[in-house]
Amino acid sequence: MRRFLLLAFAFVFATLAPGALMAQGAPPQSGADQTYTIEYYYKVQWGHQKEFLDLFLKNHYPLLEKIVSTGRMLSVKIEGPAYHTTEDGRWDYRVTIRYKNSTVATTANPDEEAFIKQLWPDQATYAREEQRRFEILVSHWDLPVTDITPKKQ
Repeated sequence: MRRFLLLAFAFVFATLAPGALMAQGAPPQSGADQTYTIEYYYKVQWGHQKEFLDLFLKNHYPLLEKIVSTGRMLSVKIEGPAYHTTEDGRWDYRVTIRYKNSTVATTANPDEEAFIKQLWPDQATYAREEQRRFEILVSHWDLPVTDITPKKQ
């Protein structure tokens, strides 16, 4: 449900605030048949970065891989910064997901709950660990991005 709400927020932001997106100088993402990329940023309570990453890799990354195997997502990349920044600009992990298109990126995956039950039969442990992952999260934001690199002629 939490993932659905995050995707819903990204969709609402993208559809209700196109002027804000354009004001930053980036054109909107391509047509409905084009890939759609979103960067998901995670800022974790200081000192809990490893715990968060361990929980993410155990309880969320396998779900992302499963969705990639269906073709709904094309790729998932997890990155961390090489250096530190100021606390107000700090993020600990960035997960970049390339979706098949904007429709699948902004609508709920009807198979997600079944995948979760399949991947984690012990739902009580899964729920407890996911709760912990979100307890140690300071902030999270989603950033749809557009490749504006000029095409070679």
